This record gives sequence, C-alpha cells and structure tokens, in this order.
Amino acid sequence: MARVYNFSAGPAALPLEVLETIRNDLPDWRGTGMSVMEISHRSKEFVEVAARAEATLRELLAVPGDYAVLFPQGGATMQMAMAPLNLSTRADTVDYVVTGSWGKKAANEAKKFCTVNVAADAADRNFTYIPDESGWERSPNAAYLHYTPNETIAGVEFHFVPDGDVPLVADMSSTILSRPIDVSRFGVIYAGAQKNIGPAGITLVIVRRDLLDRVRPDNPHLMTWKAYAESDSMTNTPPTFAWYVADLVFQWLKEQGGVTAIAEINRRKAEKLYAAIDASDFFSNPVAVDARSWMNIPFVLGDAALDAVFLEESRAAGLTNLKGHRSVGGMRASIYNAVPETAVDALIAFMAEFERRHG
Repeated sequence: MARVYNFSAGPAALPLEVLETIRNDLPDWRGTGMSVMEISHRSKEFVEVAARAEATLRELLAVPGDYAVLFPQGGATMQMAMAPLNLSTRADTVDYVVTGSWGKKAANEAKKFCTVNVAADAADRNFTYIPDESGWERSPNAAYLHYTPNETIAGVEFHFVPDGDVPLVADMSSTILSRPIDVSRFGVIYAGAQKNIGPAGITLVIVRRDLLDRVRPDNPHLMTWKAYAESDSMTNTPPTFAWYVADLVFQWLKEQGGVTAIAEINRRKAEKLYAAIDASDFFSNPVAVDARSWMNIPFVLGDAALDAVFLEESRAAGLTNLKGHRSVGGMRASIYNAVPETAVDALIAFMAEFERRHG
C-alpha cells in the first residue's frame, strides 16, 4: 500500500526517513542481535542514545546550561499536575491563561493542588482568539504563570511570549521544534512527544534548575522533576523505544537545517493553506487572523451536511485524518514538521476540486 498524507493531530506523522531507519534497525539494532526494544536502558549502547538525544535537543533549541532537559513518561497531561506539584504549595496562587481545551484542562488540574486564578479566558468567543495581554488579571504574588502557546483543537496560537516576573510555564506539545524559541524566557517548557518529537509515551520537559528545589517534600518520587534531573531521566525504566525514535527525529531535524530552516517551511505551508481557505467561498477558518496556528488549521465547509462526503472523498484521495475534533466538528489539518509541503499542495488542490463539484 502506498503512503498517504497524514494530517493527524497526534499521534502524528513521522519523517519517512526515520521510519525506514526504524524498520531496518528493528531485528538487529547496532549489531547487538536484539531490537532496541529489548535492550537494557542501563546498557552502554542505550545510554549513548539518551545522551545524544539530549545533546541534539539542546543544540536545536539552544537550551542554556542552567536548564535541565528531562524525558519522563506520562505525556503533557501528567505535566499539568507536575507543574503545581513542583512549583507551588497549597497556600500559593498560580495564574492560568485559558485559550482552549488544553489550557482549561491544565487549570482544572492545578485547582486540585493550589489556588488558581484564571488571568484570561477566551471561552467568551469559543476559543477563537488570544485575549489582549494588557487586559489579563494577574495575581500580585503568583507562583507562576501557565499558558498553552498552541491549542491543538481550536487552532489558536500565541505569536508572542507573555511578559512578567514570575516563572512562565508553557505546554508546547503541538508547537515545540516548529520554530526557534528563546528558552531563557521560560521557567518550564513541557511537551508531549506525539506531534513533532516521536511516538506517544515520552515527554520533553525543559526546566530552569533553580526551580527544581521548589518541589513539595511529600511529592511522589515519579512526580518530582528533581528526581528525573538527578537520574538522567532514568528514575524508573523509561520508554526506551520512544526515546530512541525521538533521538532519530532530532537527528532528522538537524539534517533539515534545524528549527530555523523548518520554521520557514512551516510558515510557507500554513500561509498556503490559509490563503486557499480565505480565497474560497465554500471553506472558512473561524480563528482570528492574528491568532492562527501554524500547526493545526481548522476549517468548516459551507454546508456541514457535506462533511462526511468530504472526509470519504479526501480519504480516497490519500488525504487522511482531516476530521475535526469531536468537540468542535468540521475539519482540521495538522501540518507538523514531518508533513511535507507536497501534502499541503495536494490538500489545497483537493479542496478546490471539491468546491467546484459541491460548492
């Protein structure tokens, strides 16, 4: 069967070159006579993989030396609990900016462990914009400020980094590695792997080292960033296969020219698709222009009764996973790093032909 163009929001497309390397490695990895899934995480061979993954990630994002790079399990959802557990006490107030489903979920999780002040909430316009920062109602003594730079479901993205004197915590699951970022602006960055890093099962956390000692003394060991930092993310048996794939993806990204080069491709992909939507009388995008995501582009048809037809015909054309999230409906094209520009071109051509026949 031929490869399709995969617009899934996650687990998402992986680079074909990486998949081919995995296929070749599986029966006999590095001449060990074993798969990488069968080898000890304490072995010299795997420790080298883990070290290279961290070093390459640091190079790609220019991570300063005073930041720890961690690879825990549990996904971004677990980090929604680990943020308040590692940065606040029950007596503390923390600020959350809610611009979509994931920001809302993070705020609700934090409420279990401390007092949450929602500094801004875009629910009043169905999560289709970013509230102006000048109107945020921030706490005077917040332990940190949390936000979600890119909301995967709504397709809303911050194109600025919030200001402030408290540690900034960002869930970058669906935007990490899509362009350069200034890591020094953040206290903590966390990201689930299944968008731009690799398969689900591993998480990236970048945390400023001076924050590691804020951890609550009664935290479970595996919910403690400091434990991962002190054990090179091997506090328990890590998800070795996912870590191995992440290393390959980091190497692939470096070979593409790094995040600066991939950012130009991502910008071009997004601009093409938005231009096609905006020029159409049949398709539309609900998000404010200044808050449109590069990675996740939702769109709706002029006649919702044609949604099922669009999905059936697009799938037959080799364009898969375009159905919008169940909470919002419509369509969504997720165009992460591994989605080639040819996929976007093919989608635009299909949309034009669909509109010609059904519009």
